[in-house]
Amino acid sequence: MGNGAVKVIICVCAGALGRNLYRDIKQQKKKTTTTPLFWYHSPLTYPSFLAVHLSSVQLFLIPEMKLTTNIHEGNQTTITEFILLGFGDLSQLHILLFLVFLVIYIVTMAGNILIIVLVVTDQHLHTPMYFFLGNLSCLETCCTSTILPRVLASLLTGDRSISVMGCITQFYFFGSLAGTECLLLSVMSYDRYLAICKPLHYATRMNGRLCLQLVVGLWIGGFMSVFIFIFMLPQLTFCGPNEIDHFFCDFHPITKLSCTDTHVVEVAGLISCAMFTLPPFVLTVASYVCIISNIMRIPSTTGRQKAFSTCSSHLIVVTIYYGTLILVYLLSDSDALRDLNKVFSVFYGVLTPLVNPLIYSLRNKEVKKTLRKALLRSFVFFRNSYF
Repeated sequence: MGNGAVKVIICVCAGALGRNLYRDIKQQKKKTTTTPLFWYHSPLTYPSFLAVHLSSVQLFLIPEMKLTTNIHEGNQTTITEFILLGFGDLSQLHILLFLVFLVIYIVTMAGNILIIVLVVTDQHLHTPMYFFLGNLSCLETCCTSTILPRVLASLLTGDRSISVMGCITQFYFFGSLAGTECLLLSVMSYDRYLAICKPLHYATRMNGRLCLQLVVGLWIGGFMSVFIFIFMLPQLTFCGPNEIDHFFCDFHPITKLSCTDTHVVEVAGLISCAMFTLPPFVLTVASYVCIISNIMRIPSTTGRQKAFSTCSSHLIVVTIYYGTLILVYLLSDSDALRDLNKVFSVFYGVLTPLVNPLIYSLRNKEVKKTLRKALLRSFVFFRNSYF
């Protein structure tokens, strides 16, 4: 290319740049900086930038990617709230979903609180098994209260926004309670193992002091399992988009929205999950393998049924909880499976706390007997008070 052609190109680019620069300055009313150098990106200069000096026009070839990154960082805005998309824009079903979740929440709270009251007030239920059951009901009450009130409010008002810190707080409590439940289910499995496989040593090994220590330890362990994320997640920068395609704040939906490097946070999440979820799951499976093998060696059918009835309720709860939990976190995060992921999340986050008191009350003779006595006493008290 000749020198004349180069000069023509420079003049054309400079002229176009000058017109675009004048137009933008006039429209945006930007203040002129003290430096005599203006940086401006013209479509005619792609893939380069022109550096225009006030006294002369000079052409520099500067990598576009580097400057674009700087502009992006200089103009980036930090997000202060997320939008929980929930179950999509099904506005015609919001009232129906609100009523369904409201009934689920009321029944869940009433059932679990009733079990707590029965375990505390009835002397016949002051045993290790029911002591752990009372803690499980307390745990389910707290777990449901971290999710459903926010879902009900968004369905009723249409406001699906949640602050970043509010989202992190919800994840912390839900994650802590989920970790605590994994530990508690493993302790309950070990309790059933001792009762069935080591019945002569059960009273001495599973005494009141050990039960209290186990419960205190698992509650502390559960809340410590995600404690580090209180400090790690607020350090992430969220600059868009701000939509979480879920009905509550979970670990992976939050980290996916970060525009900074999340490698350290994800590694910490993997380590925490491996430490506080995998060992309880292995202990639970090992306990039930021993229990089932021991039951199968009982010669009489009646003896096998009686032994299995003492752990069948807990086995059903463990299967439902771990089954849905594994499906949720092993399913691919593709668009095709995202709705299915939400369904399984409803199972382990909402429906499991609902069915736990139903399973234990309908399949446990001691609980049913205590419940009938409590209802009879309430009826007699009500009749004597008002009639």
